[in-house]
Amino acid sequence: MSDWEAELERLVAEVREHEGIADAFLAKSFTDRLVIVDVGDGETVPADVTDRLADHDVRSADDVYDDGGAFVGHVGNGTRHHFVDVQTRGEHQSYVVD
Repeated sequence: MSDWEAELERLVAEVREHEGIADAFLAKSFTDRLVIVDVGDGETVPADVTDRLADHDVRSADDVYDDGGAFVGHVGNGTRHHFVDVQTRGEHQSYVVD
């Protein structure tokens, strides 16, 4: 695990413990590392959490992608939001096997 990935793991653990956050975890899209944040139904990601993520170059998918994507939809009794690790954006590869 790289130092940066370890730092992101620590950041996600910190976010997960924040009041109002139902869950947070790292994920990967085809080319990007994502931080996924789940909040209660009708809730938003607290501003201090988005600020903390931004301090680590992790930005809302709405700010990074032209087509939006920060709000994914309902997950259980909450909503899921995507944030993109812009520091390593485009460096990841996913493979499709025939």
